[in-house]
Amino acid sequence: MDPQSLIRRVCDAAFVVLLAGGVATGGSAALAGLPRFMEAALPGMAAMAAPDPGVQVARFSLAEGFAPSRYAPQVLYPVTANPFPDWLTRPPAVPRRPVMAIVIDDLGEDLAGTDRAMMLPKDVALSFLPYPETTPFLAEAAAKRGHLILAHVPMQPLSGSTHAPMTLHPDMTADEITRRLNWNLARVPGIAGINNHEGSRFTAHAASLTPVMAALKSRGLFFFDSRTSPGSRAERVAGDMGVMSAGRDIFLDDMPGEAEVAAQLKALVREAKRTGAAIAIGHPRDATLTLLKKFLSQDHGVTLVPLDEAMRQKTSRGLTLAAR
Repeated sequence: MDPQSLIRRVCDAAFVVLLAGGVATGGSAALAGLPRFMEAALPGMAAMAAPDPGVQVARFSLAEGFAPSRYAPQVLYPVTANPFPDWLTRPPAVPRRPVMAIVIDDLGEDLAGTDRAMMLPKDVALSFLPYPETTPFLAEAAAKRGHLILAHVPMQPLSGSTHAPMTLHPDMTADEITRRLNWNLARVPGIAGINNHEGSRFTAHAASLTPVMAALKSRGLFFFDSRTSPGSRAERVAGDMGVMSAGRDIFLDDMPGEAEVAAQLKALVREAKRTGAAIAIGHPRDATLTLLKKFLSQDHGVTLVPLDEAMRQKTSRGLTLAAR
């Protein structure tokens, strides 16, 4: 017997032994798999495993001119979409312009000055002294023009003297401070908040500010600090009691000349660009109102916004810096 015939007989015998063992151990399952076993074992048969019918399989396509082949490579896992990340597909954010707010206070006594202030853009906030007889009428008219309205509440200055009735003093009881504050608030209709008229002594006393902030919180009003003194504790007390508050950055007309007011308007723009949000206080004086009208008709790279919006931005920036 030649060697090739001997090898063939040995392979046939081994096949029979393997088949008999499979049937003995696997029974019907082994017989059911016999066609697949034969297909894989005999020469010339394709040894390809069919994919799971529940899985979508993607195949590579051959270039044009090539005949299809059953041996083409296969992707064994379903192909899923891979979207670009948000930062790569969303449009670039437009840089936010710095903002400024302007408050004209001491309104109500000077009828001509108050009327001119009401002619400024509606985003200029107007703060009325509570005690003039004309204040309720003028404040209501200003609110109808779209201005944000404040009560300019008199508080004791460091000098200790003030001509305003119903002024708040730090040596008063909490009940008396609350009573006087309520009188001031009732005189100015449509208010969104208050700021202090004078008050360098009163705003330095946290205990005296507490009943003020409690009354404002119960009404949903804010406290805008005129910052007549660097010792003011108004913002801290307001923050502790959950009352929105922010402070003045620039006084426009402590020196009422046109050159001085113009310089302070430039300082307001610089401060807004430096910090992102700045607030100025002015008064119904001729130079202030004349220069403001021209200033607000021009673009200085800073956006005029309502006072409460600028206060929110200043507060948000302060919290961000404090967290760093």
